[in-house]
Amino acid sequence: MTHIDPEALVASLRRLQKDRSATGIVHHLERIVQVVDRLFGYSGAGLMFAEEDRTLRYLFATDERGRSLERAQAVTGQGPCVAAYAGDTAVTTVDVRTDRRWPALRELLHPEVRGVAGVPIRLGGVPVGTLNVYQDAPHEWQESDTQALHAYAHVIEQVLVASMEADEKAVLADQLQYALDYRVVIERAIGYLMGKHDLTASQAFTGLRKQARDSRRKVSELAAELLGEQGQRNVANPDHVV
Repeated sequence: MTHIDPEALVASLRRLQKDRSATGIVHHLERIVQVVDRLFGYSGAGLMFAEEDRTLRYLFATDERGRSLERAQAVTGQGPCVAAYAGDTAVTTVDVRTDRRWPALRELLHPEVRGVAGVPIRLGGVPVGTLNVYQDAPHEWQESDTQALHAYAHVIEQVLVASMEADEKAVLADQLQYALDYRVVIERAIGYLMGKHDLTASQAFTGLRKQARDSRRKVSELAAELLGEQGQRNVANPDHVV
């Protein structure tokens, strides 16, 4: 079990919540990740954020081993952090290298990435990324671990909201707002495909993304076109029920 000093946790959270100076949003996010790593004694920590097509990309990791974890999940589209984002819930694994849920990860990971935990980062109640930590040996995660990660994920959310409300023109803020704007369209298109073709959410999104890639278009553009065609059919046939 990871040892957590409650007083140190509260003091650190308050300090980060009040600090809005310095050099911008990425600087704040890096500081939060570094504090999580040092305060709880993990082997490393990192942040991943979703692009417009819901693919997670790493923004920052504390070391090369952590970067291998983020890169492996970005390449394969699977892993504990991807699952935390997709399911909007905390996901842990005692040993990611032997976890049968994500067999494609093992060959891409640094050998010292073993126990992994990830929690979602949300904006407006919608997951937009994950805060992730790892241990260099198999690790039994406790509820105190995930609670602490959720607390820091909330700090990250506050930093993002404050930056966006201040109309900061950082590239990351623009990308996050873009992802939020188009996620609703993509989710509606996925729901439409699920109902029409009796698919799971994962199958519907995989098919939508493949069609977008094959046609060299953005997923959001294809989703909007699909919903537009659906709307036109409903207008032409008012009694039609999708």
